[in-house]
Amino acid sequence: MENWFFYACLWLGFVSAMVAGVFQSFSDFVMAGLERAKPSAGIESMQQINRTVCRSVFLTAFLSLVPLTGGFALYAMSQVNAPGRTFVIAAAATYFVAVFVVTVAFNVPMNRQLDRLDRASREAAAYWRTYGKVWTRWNHLRTIGSAATAALFLLAAAAFGSAI
Repeated sequence: MENWFFYACLWLGFVSAMVAGVFQSFSDFVMAGLERAKPSAGIESMQQINRTVCRSVFLTAFLSLVPLTGGFALYAMSQVNAPGRTFVIAAAATYFVAVFVVTVAFNVPMNRQLDRLDRASREAAAYWRTYGKVWTRWNHLRTIGSAATAALFLLAAAAFGSAI
């Protein structure tokens, strides 16, 4: 196997781990901190976080992993006949389903609904009580999915590295 495949696996593993770290921060302490604030303060903070993430390096990394891992897996399926190939395919599938699909299907719609609410309203306070718990549960899956993606790419790198 050529060296570039090894280094591509390392790079994709690194970027996936960075994404996992951001998600893990939210699961571990960001959401807990926001939930401890008064509902209007927590809501406003999360609204601002959600608006800011749209212009972030994180979002670029998060979104770019979808075509990069998918294209890399397609290449591996058609051009690679080595033990690490299965790890690459599993990494792409894991990222797509457990990170991207979960984000698009669950976390983003919840964020959009939160953004439409007046932070000082009773409706917002009621939504906030369930938002933090449900949003964080889905975020746990995204954390695990992106960490698993990173691990799978590192396993692929190890398999390909042994062939160098």
